[in-house]
Amino acid sequence: MQQDGFPRVREIVDALGLRVRLYAERHPAGARIMVQRPDVAGQPQATLDLHGAEVLWGFLMSARLAVPGVLPDERIFGTWSATLRLVSEPVSRIELETDRTGPPLWIPCTLWDCLFAELCLILAHGRADPKVFPRHALQ
Repeated sequence: MQQDGFPRVREIVDALGLRVRLYAERHPAGARIMVQRPDVAGQPQATLDLHGAEVLWGFLMSARLAVPGVLPDERIFGTWSATLRLVSEPVSRIELETDRTGPPLWIPCTLWDCLFAELCLILAHGRADPKVFPRHALQ
């Protein structure tokens, strides 16, 4: 049994059956976190490193506090780049657009709280594991 938190797979489901799946694993770049929508045609997904996951984590809370208002787009640079966008119509959602072709991955507001909590755990495991997040990176 693994004790370090990686690899980690979690599926979050809301009351309407909407789903988001998180898969986190070690990677030569530190960690790779895949966010997937297995319930949407084409199963859109986005890949993030720990920095990208941390930006998404903060953006989730910012979006929650901003709705029904607006929030500027947030750009993630690094191993896997992405743009985060808050969209309010017809339903509040975060769109995560990557360099991949196809439509952006979208995360409805009904999944934000549970996704935020799961990202807290992934990031804590990532920070605690020197193979994922080397201590020298903090200096």
